Amino acid sequence: MRRVKRKFLIVAGLFISGINPLWATSSQKIISKTTLQGDQNTNQSTKTEGILYELNSPNDLFIPSRSREVLVKTYKNINIDQLENILINNNRTIKVHLEKINQAKSLLKSSLSSWYPTINLTANGLPQYFESSNYNESNLIQDTSSKQWSSSISAQIKWDLINPARVPEIASARDAFEKAKFSYSIILRDLKLEAKKRYYNLQKANEEIEVAKKSIASSTLGLKDAEIRFEAGIGTKLEVLQAKTQLARDQQLLNMKSGDRKVGQRSLAEILNLPEDVTPLIGSKTKVIGVWDLSLEDSIIAAYNSRKELDSILLDISINNSNANAALAAGQPKVSIVNTSTSSFAKGELNQIAPNTNNTSSSFSNTIGLNATWFIFDGGKSRSLYNYNKSKAEEAKMNFALRRARIRKEVEEVFFKLETAKLNISSSYIEVLSSRESLRLAKLRYNSGITTQREVVNNQRDLTDSEVRYIISITNYNILLADLSRQTGLDNIKPCDIKVDQQNQKNTESKSNLHETNLIPLCQL
Repeated sequence: MRRVKRKFLIVAGLFISGINPLWATSSQKIISKTTLQGDQNTNQSTKTEGILYELNSPNDLFIPSRSREVLVKTYKNINIDQLENILINNNRTIKVHLEKINQAKSLLKSSLSSWYPTINLTANGLPQYFESSNYNESNLIQDTSSKQWSSSISAQIKWDLINPARVPEIASARDAFEKAKFSYSIILRDLKLEAKKRYYNLQKANEEIEVAKKSIASSTLGLKDAEIRFEAGIGTKLEVLQAKTQLARDQQLLNMKSGDRKVGQRSLAEILNLPEDVTPLIGSKTKVIGVWDLSLEDSIIAAYNSRKELDSILLDISINNSNANAALAAGQPKVSIVNTSTSSFAKGELNQIAPNTNNTSSSFSNTIGLNATWFIFDGGKSRSLYNYNKSKAEEAKMNFALRRARIRKEVEEVFFKLETAKLNISSSYIEVLSSRESLRLAKLRYNSGITTQREVVNNQRDLTDSEVRYIISITNYNILLADLSRQTGLDNIKPCDIKVDQQNQKNTESKSNLHETNLIPLCQL
């Protein structure tokens, strides 16, 4: 009997090890970042070393408590090509969605386990010792005692042959896993667009600071000229005051744009999740990044095909239908095959006058059969849940149509705004050239005594405003271009041909005290 028991345990162990690979990987990361990123380039640039975090870093649960821990000590130059790499490696929202994918994968593997048999081992005493004494007052019955070591182990193997809830539950879990991956793609695209917006806005702030500095330099020279003319008796106190007023306005512009740059730097650092002591710097200039080489109709079709939001809603429909079928399965019969094996061993005797502790006994039994359960009446619970999930599926269908219409509206809005932004760039470019020439002529007239300082101040203010508007128009165009790329899922931005009005630039070249800001060449928009 010992050999029988040993063989039974060996067979049970081999069976367990045979189905264990299903759960063996449950503690590992099911989905890696490399798998999800697909064709995305995640090669780390040497310029980004030291600002990339590892997944599940100990810093995730660290809260700074001292001022020196949040003091900015390092400035890192970041270009737009590095944004995606830093974003994927650092952004916590992306990492949260990675964990959600792993959670959905684990739930899917959990539901798949219903296809496999289950094994339940039960042991009574490993071993246990029993000792007792029985005393009888009657002389006809002798006193007895018990002394025995015993052990018993039982193994039950159960396999559901018919389980109506199994298929819909697995289908629901599989769709939930796919939906988690779609959610990751959606949030990644949204964050990439937001990072580009913050990058372009920080770029704009840098350019506006340069404009303000050049305006201050020009206003300072204008103030010195006004003071010299006043001291020479050919100018007035009013002209000096007007020059001081313009200088103060330019200083206010510089202060405001410097504050915008600080806010923009920390905003970019936040979405990239840079270390507490690191602030990003941008060295690139504001320029038109390209043109959209696709018609409105083709852009709408591309958006329909690439937007994961629509696929996610289709999965919602499938999940709700699967949940409805699983709810009905609660009132359907379930059939299982069950095999129960029991082995016991005892050493000693029970209820004997003189128990022989060397006496051994063992037994082995095996039972196999079919078990069936059928929950015939549940008060209408399963039917109500079925109707609820079916209604959710119908709701998802209507949401699909609403989302499709909203996608078209979003693409059309961005496309039309992009067309307007093109015209604004051209108009603001011409405005800058005209303002430069007007300021040059105003200064010549002022030096010749034909006009007053007021005209120079007004033209200088117009030039500053026009240069700021020009930078804003290019930034808005680039943001809309990135937004349209996100809406359609296409990187269909074609590098544009440079078109520079050489004659206007030649006319504005002068050794006088004009703004020295270089205009960004226009594209053939």
